[in-house]
Amino acid sequence: MSDDHVYLTLAEGHEDDARWAYGTGFEDPLHGVDTTVPEGVDAAELAADCVALADDALVSAQRLAEWTTRAPELEEEVALANIGLDLLGQARLLYSRAGQADGTGRDEDAYAYFRDADDFRNVRLAELPCGDFAFSIVRLLVLSSWRLAHFERLSGHPDPVLAAISAKGVKELTYHRQYAAEWAVRLGDGTAESHRRIRRAMDRVAPYFGELFTAHDVRDELAAVLRQVTEAAGLPMPVYRPLAGAGRTGDHTEHLAPLLAELQSVARAHPEATW
Repeated sequence: MSDDHVYLTLAEGHEDDARWAYGTGFEDPLHGVDTTVPEGVDAAELAADCVALADDALVSAQRLAEWTTRAPELEEEVALANIGLDLLGQARLLYSRAGQADGTGRDEDAYAYFRDADDFRNVRLAELPCGDFAFSIVRLLVLSSWRLAHFERLSGHPDPVLAAISAKGVKELTYHRQYAAEWAVRLGDGTAESHRRIRRAMDRVAPYFGELFTAHDVRDELAAVLRQVTEAAGLPMPVYRPLAGAGRTGDHTEHLAPLLAELQSVARAHPEATW
């Protein structure tokens, strides 16, 4: 089964909607796709990878949603919401793939709404509070660049479903990275205050680089992007300082549990409800 075939099957019925995150309802997003795990692929490992990548996307989407009604301009509010919806769409597909691969048959809601914080495997950078606009921009720049580099590699994964999801994600993440890079340059090359804030944001994000590289070693790709952006913005390269712990092993900050409590509140209050 080719990647193109999988993608076309996933998109079937949504020909007029290029973004999966819109208008797909809440049906199984892998409905109709051959989800047999190929011979030679470790199903447990595949499921774990899908859950970790989905958790990154879900938590990031929830943080981006917090900018609704708070962004500096309406246009940026819409842009950040759309980026969040792209990530939500990736999370749905990856959770569904995990449920198929691990043999439990769990659906996306089971992963998103009925696991506690200790069970999540997202990187900690994704769960930190939004902070100011500069911090959210730098976080988006780093996470989208890191995820894009990893998805480009996963596009050749022997599992055709994960490969197809990744190939589609590459197109979305390329835009996410471009959006964040343009804003980082704009803030760095703007006023003294915007320059101070974007520089401070770089320093706050830098300690989390080690966790990203441990999860997926794409440091050369990420360094190349940051070098280009910081040079254009008149900023120094952020200095990497290792920070103990890793979200991939369930070691999270105190910020994740409250975030999930809000995200999961309705589903847990009405676990039998459908919508």
